[in-house]
Amino acid sequence: MKLTVGTRGSKLALAQTNRTLDWIKTKNPTVEFEVKIIHTIGDKEHGKPLFSIDCKGIFEKEIDQQVVSGEVDLAVHSLKDVPIVEQQAGTVLAAIPKRDSPCDVFISKNRVKLAELPKGAVVGTGSLRRLAELKYLRPDLQVDPIRGNIDTRIGKVKKGEIAGIVLAEAGLERMDITGEMTERLSLDQFPSAAGQGAIAIVAKEGNTEVIKILHSVEDKGARAEITAERSLVLKLEGGCRVPIGAVGKADGDNLTLYGSIFSLNDRRKISASAKGTLTQAQELGARVGEDLIAQGAKEFEKEWREKYGVW
Repeated sequence: MKLTVGTRGSKLALAQTNRTLDWIKTKNPTVEFEVKIIHTIGDKEHGKPLFSIDCKGIFEKEIDQQVVSGEVDLAVHSLKDVPIVEQQAGTVLAAIPKRDSPCDVFISKNRVKLAELPKGAVVGTGSLRRLAELKYLRPDLQVDPIRGNIDTRIGKVKKGEIAGIVLAEAGLERMDITGEMTERLSLDQFPSAAGQGAIAIVAKEGNTEVIKILHSVEDKGARAEITAERSLVLKLEGGCRVPIGAVGKADGDNLTLYGSIFSLNDRRKISASAKGTLTQAQELGARVGEDLIAQGAKEFEKEWREKYGVW
């Protein structure tokens, strides 16, 4: 059986796709794959900060449309890029494999740690969440929007164009370049985005044969973590223009969820957590979201949306 796989063409996208296909192949040795590179809005608008692009699903929409049309049999995405509210109609999240690190990392020239950067140093990120977390910890730093593939961003640091960058550890893991990182940032201070470090394998709804093959690499712990995190963001009606941290942690049949949101105008952060079982993932997300709302999350969201627009 030969399946066509849709993916973006970046080095990171191809690395994570090929690794995922290797996992599937291990479980299904008779299956063969052909990779098809598909360009997305996010690839075409590479000069803009992510939060300034007025479109959801900028890294997956065009790919998933080809899943629905049958031009490809499945797609591999970074799960945090898959919209929570408006997933492509006609698709199903067929499998979430074992999760990589959800942590962010800091990379700087000469391995200067974030806490040791001089006042006014420029740190690059394309994420409002990371911007908010950086400004909460180091309001004296200048945080600039930055885009480009991992190599390009690391190159800017090495050339001295900026003092440092914050990005996902999972990307470095998948490209086998974790040696580039200066330090791993703690989830307490830098709670990650919902789904960070996880892979989404998408198939056409009703395509039971393909879905069965893909489900062979499903990890129930990762699925529960992601379900809880996305449920939290859904409860808050958040998006990439609101800095929400969502960290699920599965341990056997148990699940914990931590959530946080940062203010725009004054250095404030509110947080909440809950514990339960893997089967209560959806409920935990809603519970933590309700707690954050009771503490004023909606007021924080209003600040960000007034500045960056409704998402």
